[in-house]
Amino acid sequence: MNFKYLLLILLMGSSLGLSAQDYLALGDSYTIGESVQESERWPNQLAEVLKGTSLEVETVTIIAKTGWTTAELINGIESKKNTNQYDLVSLLIGVNNQYRGQSLERFETELIQLIKTALKYSKNGAQGVFLVSIPDWGVTPFAKDRDVKKIALEIQAFNKVIQKQANEFKLPFIDITSISKEAKTDLSLLAPDELHPSGKMYNFWVQKIKKELLKTP
Repeated sequence: MNFKYLLLILLMGSSLGLSAQDYLALGDSYTIGESVQESERWPNQLAEVLKGTSLEVETVTIIAKTGWTTAELINGIESKKNTNQYDLVSLLIGVNNQYRGQSLERFETELIQLIKTALKYSKNGAQGVFLVSIPDWGVTPFAKDRDVKKIALEIQAFNKVIQKQANEFKLPFIDITSISKEAKTDLSLLAPDELHPSGKMYNFWVQKIKKELLKTP
């Protein structure tokens, strides 16, 4: 885990009265929290559970929109013209590339661009950035008339690309896909649209993310 250096920086910051941190979340419908309340979005829940820790978050900024692919996230970031830097930056993207049948090669190229952008936003370089896997929407009622095995295999392939690039850039890769699969037998883990996660599922993600972020080598 590469957060040891970041934790040291934050602890030093605390002694200078800089205990509260800024967090930027980049993504698509999962990050913006489609069909759930703002407080139930996983970046907002993450900020809540990090209170009182060395990664305490004061402000959450989200650049995300339902339906965005990697290319659309790139364009969305550029249109914001945001020149701020953040103590913590997350990236969760790719489900719409898979849904639209876009190639893994294109996805990887655009993912690399997004990772480089995330690193530019990070005050702490690679020590302040983490990647999150794509959930498996094939287990949801929305996908009942689709080839769910094909969806699962495609998402697995996209997640392998994400994990590969996380390793290349020496970034944490946090796998929440296995948690998403639990919605197959527990509909309380889904929002009313029966496609996107509920606040309850996002909380399960957040507990895993918190554990990974606070882990030291």
